[in-house]
Amino acid sequence: MYAQDGKALFQSNCASCHNPIKVLTGPALKGVTERVTDKKLLHDWIKNNQKVLASGNPYFTNLYNQFNKTPMNVFPTITDGEIDAILKYVETYKAPGNTGAGGEGQPAAKGPESDNTLLYGILTLILAIIMMVLLQVNSSLKKLSDDKEGIPAAEPIPFYRNKAYITLVILILFILGGYWVVEGAIGLGRTKDYQPEQPIFYSHKVHAGINQISCLYCHGNAWESKHATVPALNVCMNCHAAINDYTKGPKLFREDGSEVDGTAEIQKLYSYTGYDPKSGKYNTEHAKPVEWTKIHNLPDHVYFNHSQHIRAGKVQCQTCHGPIQEMNEVKQFADVSMGWCINCHRTTKVNFPDSSGNGNKFYSIYEKFHTDLRTGKKDSVTVQDIGGTECQKCHY
Repeated sequence: MYAQDGKALFQSNCASCHNPIKVLTGPALKGVTERVTDKKLLHDWIKNNQKVLASGNPYFTNLYNQFNKTPMNVFPTITDGEIDAILKYVETYKAPGNTGAGGEGQPAAKGPESDNTLLYGILTLILAIIMMVLLQVNSSLKKLSDDKEGIPAAEPIPFYRNKAYITLVILILFILGGYWVVEGAIGLGRTKDYQPEQPIFYSHKVHAGINQISCLYCHGNAWESKHATVPALNVCMNCHAAINDYTKGPKLFREDGSEVDGTAEIQKLYSYTGYDPKSGKYNTEHAKPVEWTKIHNLPDHVYFNHSQHIRAGKVQCQTCHGPIQEMNEVKQFADVSMGWCINCHRTTKVNFPDSSGNGNKFYSIYEKFHTDLRTGKKDSVTVQDIGGTECQKCHY
């Protein structure tokens, strides 16, 4: 069940120090399963490297010394299935190409989106015309039949005075009008594909994609609290106090195709923080906050907790925010409607404890589900089963 999440798991847990094919703070990871053939030992190292080092394993001791005795983070809560998914992603990783459909450095052309609304509209119009023609033919044939039998023909009623036609037109307009009103009311407040231009051009494609910086490095509050929050500028300056130009990355483009000067955008960051890259000092008198434009906005009556989803539910950021690591300018990926959330709760399996005690211990209170799992009555437990579709879970 974790195989499809290998890339997202790697980016969330490993990418801040590792790259599959490049040496960063830690070694390149591709080929690690060949270098360490003992699968259990490799799992133990990832979960708690200090314990493995204490055992005196020569390979990992040498690796620890090779990287200046920099301790690796421990991941006691990560499961074996998640580790296997990460290792599978690492071993099958292929370096991304530098060229797209538009040539080197150019954004690849997007394929046409499938939208058959116009086709259905044309077909409906054609069928309506055919129906009107057939009605007219039927009327003409009836008139010929009446003339042949000597039945006096009634005076034809003009179209605009024919009650049947008037009723039909009114019904069609009522149905179409009702459909558009309902669709408009349902869509109120939804901002799917909303993509505002920000004061500083920040490319998630460069940071989270190419450089594989973990989402939680900048949005650490998503692990601990309700809100993910916009990171403070000092988080940006952790890197950009040293990185003051953009010369080695791919060309940057806005959605309208205009090219972005990455170095100039870094200079904007300095102007907001009051940082002088030449002296390496800050002038707080010149500092000012960045007026970021909020993209995702839920109604006031909706409760959403990031930590509940990210930490307890192990939901990956891309599930709601889409392929964020491929976006230059961030847009709202999903419509964030009630139906969209409910469908996710109906199908997403929770990290329910197994017979060995692995999983989220909170769910031990659901004794009935434990019994159903043991007896084979259920093969898994979804968010809906533990009350994830109850109104008060998400609404004040």
